[in-house]
Amino acid sequence: MDRVTLELDELRSMIRDGSVDTVLVAFPDLQGRLVGKRVMGQYFLDVVAEGSVEACNYLLAVDVEMNPLPGFKTFNWDQGYGDFSAVPDLSTLRIVPWIDRTALVLCDLVEEGGKGPIEVSPRRILKRQEERAADLGFTVKIGAELEFFLFKDSYAEAAEKRYHGLTPHSDVVEDYHILQTTRDEYLIREIRNGLQAAGIPVEFSKGEAGKGQHEINLVYADATEMADRNTIYKNGAKEIADKHGRSLTFMAKYAMDEVGSSCHVHSSLWDKRGRKSLMWDAKGAHNMSDTFRHWLGGLVHCSRELTLLFAPTVNSYKRFQPDSWAPTAIAWGSDNRTCGLRLVGHGQGYRVESRIPGADVNSYLAFAGVIAAGLYGIEHQLEPGDPFVGNAYTDTDVERIPSTLVEAIELFRTSEVALEAFGPEVHHHLLNHAQQEWLAFNRAVTDWELRRNFEQL
Repeated sequence: MDRVTLELDELRSMIRDGSVDTVLVAFPDLQGRLVGKRVMGQYFLDVVAEGSVEACNYLLAVDVEMNPLPGFKTFNWDQGYGDFSAVPDLSTLRIVPWIDRTALVLCDLVEEGGKGPIEVSPRRILKRQEERAADLGFTVKIGAELEFFLFKDSYAEAAEKRYHGLTPHSDVVEDYHILQTTRDEYLIREIRNGLQAAGIPVEFSKGEAGKGQHEINLVYADATEMADRNTIYKNGAKEIADKHGRSLTFMAKYAMDEVGSSCHVHSSLWDKRGRKSLMWDAKGAHNMSDTFRHWLGGLVHCSRELTLLFAPTVNSYKRFQPDSWAPTAIAWGSDNRTCGLRLVGHGQGYRVESRIPGADVNSYLAFAGVIAAGLYGIEHQLEPGDPFVGNAYTDTDVERIPSTLVEAIELFRTSEVALEAFGPEVHHHLLNHAQQEWLAFNRAVTDWELRRNFEQL
């Protein structure tokens, strides 16, 4: 489906008649959040649209609480945390229907003065993998299924409670339920329609396997376009919930007695013009073309050492539990939801779903990881082996997804695939970010430790 975004001349007319007065000029940080500036409409037209805005480069060297982190080679205190330039990608220009008189444009980051791209910026990391695929004659299409939990508490109320004892928006598991999701529809409908009106085509929404859990599926697209859509969706869903005095979370596992939230990533390779899928072969084993077989072989071979891109936080690894709908095995199967990699669809829609990523991922980095793995398989003509049949949760012979961030860090640190695909600068940047996440966790005393030890030890 073609994008439904805003032309610059259309924006110029809307600014002239007052229907738009503000343009959000934004880019994704390492957490996958939108950061940037609110620019007055006329100034955007006069200066920014064909230029840039400046932002402090510490934005790609901070944790989720905006603390500058040590260990980065690219941005640090010794270099003075200068500026880089955010250059609008005008193909992403769109109206934000849920914010009054506001448009949005996403940016690519370059060195101040336009001297060259910021290689460690998430959008650039993904585009580099798309370029690698294009050099081999492929277009990568991605679809993603983002889940979240919705609560009756506002964000302010949730913070006041220290995020304990929140009230889910549903008293029952609402997986595919129409009655319960009707009760949620006042908000979920606004998210669906808001995204659609913002030029982000939506397929459907549905209740998921937890109390208050929802999934909204967007129409698949080229990889960077899909990451843009996912990022705007996550930001917009929170903003719309906040307007209604509600909160929602994309945490991978907000409570151990609940299911986790996923970001299943569906990938397929198409011809260079993006017109024809290269995955289906009616005569091939399991209807896989040679291209699909090697792409899948790469995902089987590399997903474990690239897990850091699919599970970026300490919390991410709480999601990988047996019998939880989240996978624990790096195995592939035909329409088998116990496997980390699941083949689905047929014909032009034939694809592989990686069930490993959680909803807390940075979509740009997760998609880059999928592409890096798949291309490695194609370049080395890797075979995926036989499909797994049965319950991958209980089989003792299949390879396992890393169970902790520490394990994932070590696998990524020693990964020749990651180093080759991303280059030394990006590899170090992503690795340091993860290492700092683990160090921050080790400096915290958790509620679990207090409950367990305060009196008894």
